Amino acid sequence: MKITVVGATGQIGARVVDLLTAAGHEVTAASRASGVDAVTGDGVAAALDGADVVVDVLNSPTMEPGPAVDFFTGSATTLLAAAKKAAVKHYLVLSIVGVGSVEAEGYLKGKHLQEELVANSGVPYTIVRATQFHEFTEGIAGSLLVDGEVHAPDALIQPIAAAEVAAVIARVATETPRNDVLNLGGPEQMSFADLARSVFTHQGKELPIVVDPQATYFGVAVQQNSLITSDDAELGGTRLAEWLQHR
Repeated sequence: MKITVVGATGQIGARVVDLLTAAGHEVTAASRASGVDAVTGDGVAAALDGADVVVDVLNSPTMEPGPAVDFFTGSATTLLAAAKKAAVKHYLVLSIVGVGSVEAEGYLKGKHLQEELVANSGVPYTIVRATQFHEFTEGIAGSLLVDGEVHAPDALIQPIAAAEVAAVIARVATETPRNDVLNLGGPEQMSFADLARSVFTHQGKELPIVVDPQATYFGVAVQQNSLITSDDAELGGTRLAEWLQHR
């Protein structure tokens, strides 16, 4: 199978390229480093030429509201037009659990609009919505610090290892398009307070933690279940404590 991975040098993309190549597929690793720019369109047609599947794991270089929305909508519009012209049989895009329910500007809004473009494109598709990666948990915990005290949102989070996300994407890319969403999450749901406690304890820090109803997730107000999967989701197997211990 000929598969083009767009965003091939990123945290997920590089893993997906390796997994698909090892499985014997013909993989085109498309990124700006290879001369492919999904926003301007440079190199896109050549990268998608003859592809059976396109895996879109691009990530916005910014979380600023306007630029992030422009990036996701612009890149999706360019890639989907090229995919349609190339008669691509399956377009897989990585998204985020919660984008359909969290009211937010910027990054999350951009991902939601990207999903809508994919679903309405006429190209057979699968949207994989994943929860936040273990690799981001230190940044998440750090973002909650206010004057040496952790202010945690009153909500749940469900981190998953990036390697497990990549493995699911590589598998689903070779399957029949679902024309629907596959939700993917970590093996355990925990409070933001417990996530922060795990991260800082691993770092040897004992910090006061308070659950603050006004605290946000990178500026976004979240409800109790905004960022976790429902019962029909596929789950990874690596718990955060295990990942922190072995990374």
